Amino acid sequence: MAVTEITNLEFGKMVQAAADKLNKNAEFINSLNVFPVPDGDTGTNMASSMASGAKYERAEHSTAVGDLSAALAKGLLMGARGNSGVILSQIFRGFAKAADGLDKLSAQDFVDAYANGAKTAYKAVMKPTEGTILTVVRESAQEGLNKIKETDDLTAIMHAIYESSEAALKTTPDLLPVLKEVGVVDSGGQGLVFVLQAFDEALSGRIDKSNSYKPDTAEVDEMVNAMDHQSVQGKLDPKDIEYTYCTQMLVRLGKGKQVTKQFDYDTFYNHLAKMGDSLLVLNDDQVVRVHVHTEHPGEVLTWGQQFGDLQTIEIHNMVWQQEEIMEHDDEEAAAGSADQAEEAASAPETAVIAVASGDGIAKLLKSLGVTHIISGGQTMNPSTQDITDAINQSGAKQALVLPDNGNIFMTADQAAKVADIPTKVVHTKTIAQAMSAMLEYNAEASLEDNQANMEEYMTTVASGEVTHAIRDTKIDGQEIQKDDFLGIVDGKIVSATPDLQETAIKMVKQMLDEDSEVVTILVGADGDSETAEAIKGAILDVDDELDVQIYDGGQPVYPYLISVE
Repeated sequence: MAVTEITNLEFGKMVQAAADKLNKNAEFINSLNVFPVPDGDTGTNMASSMASGAKYERAEHSTAVGDLSAALAKGLLMGARGNSGVILSQIFRGFAKAADGLDKLSAQDFVDAYANGAKTAYKAVMKPTEGTILTVVRESAQEGLNKIKETDDLTAIMHAIYESSEAALKTTPDLLPVLKEVGVVDSGGQGLVFVLQAFDEALSGRIDKSNSYKPDTAEVDEMVNAMDHQSVQGKLDPKDIEYTYCTQMLVRLGKGKQVTKQFDYDTFYNHLAKMGDSLLVLNDDQVVRVHVHTEHPGEVLTWGQQFGDLQTIEIHNMVWQQEEIMEHDDEEAAAGSADQAEEAASAPETAVIAVASGDGIAKLLKSLGVTHIISGGQTMNPSTQDITDAINQSGAKQALVLPDNGNIFMTADQAAKVADIPTKVVHTKTIAQAMSAMLEYNAEASLEDNQANMEEYMTTVASGEVTHAIRDTKIDGQEIQKDDFLGIVDGKIVSATPDLQETAIKMVKQMLDEDSEVVTILVGADGDSETAEAIKGAILDVDDELDVQIYDGGQPVYPYLISVE
């Protein structure tokens, strides 16, 4: 059957289907990492980002697709992890801008919005590279613009967009030589293809519900809490609460004496949507869980009983709860003001926030002047929200952020834009660069001067990483076998052997030059001091005047991080 418009129901199904699809395929996307190392996280990042977007979309009270698009874009932005997550958020940021003010999307509205998403994504990247997710979004958006000239059937248009994205994905190795050398397609592009495939399936009604992702109890509770918090928060006057009763029920479908109706999601949802707001309906073949704010909880329960018996019921008076909250807040306000004043007095003028994993590395960075650590790094990219929260909660008047990973750059840049205080990003790609940059940090200098000086000085250090290969591959002219140890210098594999110590020593020798003075070895969770000492000895055999320092970093993934400056 032809579909000529997208309402809130279709849009919600499309978004949830995309979140489900990315969640189920995250590991496959991760496996497309160019380097054969255990740090592929594109799939994880895109799945986490889309899950955040879907959560915001579900919590939006409006039924206008323009408003739902804006909620999705905001959720994607705040939950964005890694460059792929940020680019995905920019696609839907552009989509939302084009859909602003629209209750429903016609076929033309949809293709125009998606095309605007492609343009917005390109603009968000300083140096757009073909053979990436950008190629996939551009080519598929153009196909949508072409197809709308033939039909206004959104199922046909969406299918054409999806097929075009698959075709564009297959061209990425021809556009980006490193992909062809390794024999993979672009991982971010693959993630977008899964999103568009999910949209296609949702619009055509071909979603396999038996295999769809179902949130567990904790996730459902988090959704409910988020909705309740949006409706009743802060100093909201209880008189302004439109719907008094937060009503929840769990219905066993087809069971009970009063069953008169066969469950149909749209029919069930649409009826409840007329009774209140903050509606959440989740179901499988056996049960349906409902959360809604209403003035008539009894009618909600009666409606549910027509589809099955009521297994659990919860009804809370939100007006009464808010009155209690306000009384409690007033009592704490006076006591808390003194504590807040003390915290404000002790907060730094400038917060220096670094992303790092490993207790030893965190201590090292703090000893160099970093004031706040965000736990994360490779395979654990923090979200825009994580970084924004660290900035806003620092108590400082301004902030510097050191991402310490190239895949966190765009997330950090987005966080700096939405933070409550002036913030600059020092674009450190490695822990070694962060340590070097901190040597140039001047607490008395302006944000702009610190950013410029730190970014200039950090380029004087060479950064090496030792890890292991997770698959056979050929890259940078080297034949690499699964389980080989790899030495990677500033993003390029320079040594690969079956012996960890040999690999590390070969790597460091290539890092040294006549100007080298200091070598720092950070021992990771999978490293050991004996091997570190052996590496140190080999370095001193090359040049006994070098200052070689060993620290316990505690970092995951990389047994040894080695810097030369």
